[in-house]
Amino acid sequence: MRRLLFGALCTLCTLVMANAAHALELTPVGTYASGIFDESAAEIVDYDAQGKQVYVINAHKNVVDVLDVTDPAKPVRTTSFDFSAYGKGANSVACRNGMIAVAVEADPKQNPGAVVVVDRTGRTLAAFRVGALPDMVTFSPDGRYILAACEGEPNKDYTNDPEGTVNVIDISGGLDKAVNHSVKFTAYNPFKAHLKAQGVRISHPGSTVAQDIEPEYIAVSPDSKLAFVALQENNSVAVIDLEKAEVTKILALGLKDWSKLVMDASDKDKAVNLKSWPVRSAYMPDGISAFAMDGRNYFITANEGDSREYGDYSDELRFAKAKLDPKALPGADRLQDDKALGRLKTIPDLSDMDGDGDYDRIVAFGGRSFTIWDEDGNRVFDSGDMFERILARYHADWFNTTSDENKFDNRSDDKGCEPESAVIGVIDGRTYVFVGLERMGGIMVFDITDLRAPAFVTYRLDRDFSGDPKKGSAGDLGPEGVRFVPAAESHTGTNLLIVGNEVSGTTTIYTVR
Repeated sequence: MRRLLFGALCTLCTLVMANAAHALELTPVGTYASGIFDESAAEIVDYDAQGKQVYVINAHKNVVDVLDVTDPAKPVRTTSFDFSAYGKGANSVACRNGMIAVAVEADPKQNPGAVVVVDRTGRTLAAFRVGALPDMVTFSPDGRYILAACEGEPNKDYTNDPEGTVNVIDISGGLDKAVNHSVKFTAYNPFKAHLKAQGVRISHPGSTVAQDIEPEYIAVSPDSKLAFVALQENNSVAVIDLEKAEVTKILALGLKDWSKLVMDASDKDKAVNLKSWPVRSAYMPDGISAFAMDGRNYFITANEGDSREYGDYSDELRFAKAKLDPKALPGADRLQDDKALGRLKTIPDLSDMDGDGDYDRIVAFGGRSFTIWDEDGNRVFDSGDMFERILARYHADWFNTTSDENKFDNRSDDKGCEPESAVIGVIDGRTYVFVGLERMGGIMVFDITDLRAPAFVTYRLDRDFSGDPKKGSAGDLGPEGVRFVPAAESHTGTNLLIVGNEVSGTTTIYTVR
């Protein structure tokens, strides 16, 4: 298949589905530019309607930048809250009722981190000791809990691998009487073999279950009773009973079958080459959101995929370098050409089913999609190959480019456009999901009101491929944090979408109509 070309390249475009009755338009109204390229100067964002402020994690400076958005068209940084007294890295922010909670990692990051709560002036109200590497913080919908996902990543030579944990901080009695629960996974240590048989990926040979598990992101059910925790590298989601502050189950997400779908698996074929392949992939979600419909809880995952590389340890291997079992994969050696599957990054421990050192199947990283699951982990809907089909149709000249340079087909061998975040929004009685694409950039929007037949609505990409990313002239790059603000909670009276773009260091505010 040859590379697709268009007469006029649409770089700042919106694509709308045919059903205009349910169409939405994302219109950028204002952007704050930090002027810092590819240093995580705009990551996670949250919004305070009463203060008319947006809080932005600037990990490069270990601060939260405070943006005055009284006029959304002219966001202005008024101050920054410095968290260097609590650790080396501010990773996540969430706000509620005048409280701003910030997750801060320690130095070294294998030591316990902190969740620091400040007021709108930056004055510290409370600080809580949490697990190693708190990478995400959120409030429960009812405001009773502050939750932190603590990844517990190892050091470079894997000699210090702290356990992954989730902190559930009950603030119902006030911050001064808060009860801080550390939810651990140690009870699962004796069941390592059973978990792996069920599909929970426990991959490092020297780690316990609790050490190998790395909580990435948290979504809380609307009734504030359950937390769904993405365990990205483990290709699973943990369910936590918040009242009891304990893990009730770990849901293995399984593998995605690409033999009946299409994907571009090579960065060396010089084409948009969407084909069916005998490949499976692990969903490995990053962002996750929860919602309820018809009395049942559901969660949505953005299936980014992620590998582990620490010093000499790596859990990825290009397919061309894999030893194949000739009985399990007869003739598959012809697929090891770089223009076929040779360049595809694969997962050795999931590809070698019998542990004899060769591949019995081909398993890659990431679902290149979003997925809707019920609270028991049953897959309700997956967007399949829709993301790559949409990008191939409307951005063929920059298909699967990466976030820090304009390079055609750069990410096809890896994890594609890398869906990073999935945020729910309800507008006029209809439910939508806004999915940020970390590598390609932009926001995909789907109407999920009918859970089993979601419809593509629009794709907004405010990236200028004629510009230079390093010089700040390429627009928004690398969306990391996405926050939907319903009109009823917006100081403007309109629906807003706020996006923190990690690579370009920009924070952009959209109206959603």
